[in-house]
Amino acid sequence: MKKFCLCMAVAGLLGLGGQAFAVIGTVDNVPAGTLLLPFFEVNSASGGGINTLFAINNASATAVLAHVTVWSDQSIPVLDFDVYLTGYDVQTVSLFDVLINGNLPRTASAGQDPSPPDKISPKGPISQDINFASCSGTLPYTNPALNPAFRAHLLAVLQGNPSPTFGTCYGSKKNDGILRGYVTVDTVNSCNVLFPSQLATGYAGDLTSQNVLWGDYFFVNSAQNFAQGDTLVHIEACPTCTFNHTFYGRYDGGAGTDFREALPTTMGARYVNGGDFTGGTTFLIWREGGDQTSAVSYSCTRQGPAQWYPLGATQIGIFDETEQVETGENCPSGFDCGITILIPNEAQRVPVSSTGGILTPFSFGWVYLNLQWGPLPAYGDNFAQMWLSTELDANGRFSVGFSGVQFDNANTPTTTIIPFP
Repeated sequence: MKKFCLCMAVAGLLGLGGQAFAVIGTVDNVPAGTLLLPFFEVNSASGGGINTLFAINNASATAVLAHVTVWSDQSIPVLDFDVYLTGYDVQTVSLFDVLINGNLPRTASAGQDPSPPDKISPKGPISQDINFASCSGTLPYTNPALNPAFRAHLLAVLQGNPSPTFGTCYGSKKNDGILRGYVTVDTVNSCNVLFPSQLATGYAGDLTSQNVLWGDYFFVNSAQNFAQGDTLVHIEACPTCTFNHTFYGRYDGGAGTDFREALPTTMGARYVNGGDFTGGTTFLIWREGGDQTSAVSYSCTRQGPAQWYPLGATQIGIFDETEQVETGENCPSGFDCGITILIPNEAQRVPVSSTGGILTPFSFGWVYLNLQWGPLPAYGDNFAQMWLSTELDANGRFSVGFSGVQFDNANTPTTTIIPFP
């Protein structure tokens, strides 16, 4: 058993008048080596509807490369591209523009910028602009960078339909015109066409441990004049730490060559289904499932990858504000829980309500989620990672979004089973 190294990382941000302190093993909003957008939705119709936007920021004066991967909601990578950031740069990405229109962010390091210099990726007076020779012939992307056949493939597989090219499936079978999944963004040392699921076969050599990325995301519904947002999940790199679990560790047999801190296995968050928040509460839940062999398409006769679908859970408890609790199996008198609570995919939107999702008869309270399952192929234990974000909605008029509370970490996991009645 490896010893988990809990260490304090100190990142000095040039010109910001201070220092950012971060605890490795506790996911906090500090510049990081990897960003996670835990869930996205994009309406494929051109007439409006929900879209997801996210921003990638560079917290340092040093120019960096960021590698973006789009995954299905069943953790199969479907698209990757590179973003070059000058010092203190920011790049906003519209997933509708990427997935539906086929347009990738146009950025270019110093060697790919045409004359006059810095036309595509300009730099400020205190920002570095350097050349990444590996990006020659790749950046800047000529839009639309994705051809119609590939866009048709993305349109099908990200809503659960068979790929028109391969005939196989990649995501949960919603078939409703809404594309779903999640996104990761990593610091890398070269432009490349690899997925993080190829960590053991090349991607580890492209990853860097530069903790300089930060960002946020928004769900925008133009048809309803409505938006919701939160910060991205900031996952730090620590090459001097020894971890049992790492964020991408399932893709290299647990060797930890990504050097990324792990996420929690157990989190909690409040829900409000009344008062000012008459629109109720929704959880955005990302989960770790499977291994390198499950990050590929599968026969559409199944509902998900055979290696792990559907994902199980260890304990889910729904409390009200007087500490009464129900679990889905011990339903209160007069309330029909109906079904076992299921959170089956790697990324999903889950309502907390009396009619579906995480079922509760209570209007106000909080939810305890221990989403450990296993044994995990890479580690031989049950300490699967998760992330939970909360949206409180007032009937599409206004909302708040925030992350859940971390009760543990996959390297120091919860092992106590609460004796729910």
